[in-house]
Amino acid sequence: MVTLQELQWAKEKLSPHIIETPVVRMEILDALMGCRVYLKLENIQRTNSFKIRGALNKMLSMRPEELKNGVVAASSGNHGKGVAFVAELLGVKATIVVPESTPNIKVEGIQSYGAEIVKCPYEKRHEVAGKLSRDHGYALIHPYNDEAIIAGQGTIGLELIEQLPEVDQVVVPIGGGGLIGGIATAVKLTAPHVKVIGVEPACMPRYTKSLEAGERVLLEPAHSIADAILTLQPGAVNFPIVQKYVDHVVTVAEEEIPDGSTTLLTAGKIAAEFSSAIVLAAALHGRLPIKPEDRVCFVISGGNIDPADIIRQMAGSDSAAD
Repeated sequence: MVTLQELQWAKEKLSPHIIETPVVRMEILDALMGCRVYLKLENIQRTNSFKIRGALNKMLSMRPEELKNGVVAASSGNHGKGVAFVAELLGVKATIVVPESTPNIKVEGIQSYGAEIVKCPYEKRHEVAGKLSRDHGYALIHPYNDEAIIAGQGTIGLELIEQLPEVDQVVVPIGGGGLIGGIATAVKLTAPHVKVIGVEPACMPRYTKSLEAGERVLLEPAHSIADAILTLQPGAVNFPIVQKYVDHVVTVAEEEIPDGSTTLLTAGKIAAEFSSAIVLAAALHGRLPIKPEDRVCFVISGGNIDPADIIRQMAGSDSAAD
């Protein structure tokens, strides 16, 4: 388990390099979401995603000799962009393995930091990254199954509790479990009365099924518009943390997921990825155990989306309605 001291060390290490993202009150969303809405805006973080935190904490913790041949990471986009940023900062080579379906905005973001891109089927990305690591001596920077990565992401939770000590619930997207594992650890070790809720796509319910089974379940590949959180199995390091600290995990149907991003853009004037705004979709569709008086902070984990994609989803919904 990640300790509070490790989280505090990570916060100190990261502070020169990242933004302490704000928690904003969004009264305009209260009636729609069924609670008092606050947003933790990691979509305006450097690289437009929380992933820079874990990548920084991991790579700043490594010895120079571990990095001398370069680094490799498997990513759906945001982790790769974070690793590429840190690699450029440290002057090391980065190779990022991404699914063939990765949106151009994420590929271009990774390349903007000088990293090399390797594409493959999304279910093969970890296998390909591992082979590159073995063949070339690259240091493998895992997106979630690593205590240093988890501690880096957990700095969001430390900031959140400092910024909004009166919060009742924190709602977090779930992929492999690095983000929710870090945030839940920080929240429960500093404000144990605060509830932590995870949200995942109904077509990829790896934590829902694993928590029910009491062990990590491996799912068959499936497609979702929530491209950043399509991990097939909980991380071995992450799963016991989620078991211990997360109060609820809920799922959102595929056709409901875009509603989070479209509502956030139209009502809140904030652009967020479908994978990130899935937390708002969960509230919109009554999936969360919340009450109107609850102060609920939704972690908006990333903003690497072309606004045209949101507009296309809105147009498609309108056409379907017609």
